[in-house]
Amino acid sequence: MDTDLPAKIGAQHLPLRDQVLAALRKGIISGDYPPGERLTEDRLAEDFGVSRNPVREALRVAEAEGFVVILPRRGAVVASPSSATIHDIFAVRERLEPLAARLAAERAAPSDVTSLRAVLEQARLATENQNLRRVAELNSALHLQILEISGNPWLASIAKALYLHVQWVFQLTAEVRAPHSWDEHIKLVDAIESGDGDLAESVALAHVGAASAAARETTEGA
Repeated sequence: MDTDLPAKIGAQHLPLRDQVLAALRKGIISGDYPPGERLTEDRLAEDFGVSRNPVREALRVAEAEGFVVILPRRGAVVASPSSATIHDIFAVRERLEPLAARLAAERAAPSDVTSLRAVLEQARLATENQNLRRVAELNSALHLQILEISGNPWLASIAKALYLHVQWVFQLTAEVRAPHSWDEHIKLVDAIESGDGDLAESVALAHVGAASAAARETTEGA
């Protein structure tokens, strides 16, 4: 597997299951383990340098989270985001992100906008270099940062699990979405910097709509 995962993860001060789960999520979200790929316990144990027990436990959690499907007589297979899953993700994003953008526009300090523009610059470089994995990471990083700037801890808390799936879906559409997403993010950060909550909310809603359309098209064409 072509990955930057550490050969041995047992040295980290976390339960092995949690370490394996984090590494497994990362591999699925980044595309190292693509949708439909079979994941045997032996293979994952070798990939992560652990025994089969924490792998088995991590697979059960990954199944509950929707990243893995465990099939009779076949074992674990990387899930494919279904149209229903994508619908549910964007139903939440359509409510969450416009609110976060409005609050961020009302509360952002100049240093917050500077931080957002630093992420945009990284995304520009990643987009130009066709580093789609990095673009997907930065997409989620930008939205999570906006949620933090909103100053509403409940929004930020709710979003942490959601944006693992957002990054996963974006990774699957990144080849088409990356340039458009970068342009939309510039408009979003400009709106937040303006301090106009109505404008920021409107720009965020349009951005989520464009991302939703791209994700649905990819899923239906799969």
